[in-house]
Amino acid sequence: KTRIVHGVAGIFIITSLILAHFVNINWLWMTAFVGLNMFQSSITCFCPLEKILDYAGVGNAKEKANR
Repeated sequence: KTRIVHGVAGIFIITSLILAHFVNINWLWMTAFVGLNMFQSSITCFCPLEKILDYAGVGNAKEKANR
């Protein structure tokens, strides 16, 4: 699940940088939001996407075996 979270964050950051370059500079706010969310999750251990993935039943076999 951590790989999914990192992958989604990376896609969001790259997408917002491309949009900021080609469409409007204000797309950098999306980059800032993703970065701040990653920072707060490193401190609080709360990640909204992880909660969404948990609710959807997404996770690897080792995580499911530990439940």
